[in-house]
Amino acid sequence: MRVILGNDIAVKAARAGQTNPWPDGAIVAKVAWSEKQDELWPAAVVPDKLLNAEFMFKDSKRFADNGTGWGWARWVGPDREPYGKDANFEKECIDCHAPAAEDRDWVFTHGAAMR
Repeated sequence: MRVILGNDIAVKAARAGQTNPWPDGAIVAKVAWSEKQDELWPAAVVPDKLLNAEFMFKDSKRFADNGTGWGWARWVGPDREPYGKDANFEKECIDCHAPAAEDRDWVFTHGAAMR
């Protein structure tokens, strides 16, 4: 189960359809949990254990060297252990996003319709 969140800059851009490129200052986050059946409502699926929290920070100048304009961060498990042994872990993030999302400014998700 995943929830995608954004700061005010990201939400405003998503609602306006101005996400290719995303504006500098946008922060997009994904929080993921395993899921389980709700014991009081068997038809419902609810969050269980925290799997990870991931963030993308758009700053085209600060992160120009990685070729994306984004900074990347990830914490894993219920104890929120930092992911990666050093700053080079971002290559793994970029390699995952490149095949499908490079043409969408590296972001897989897009804003939900509000109407």
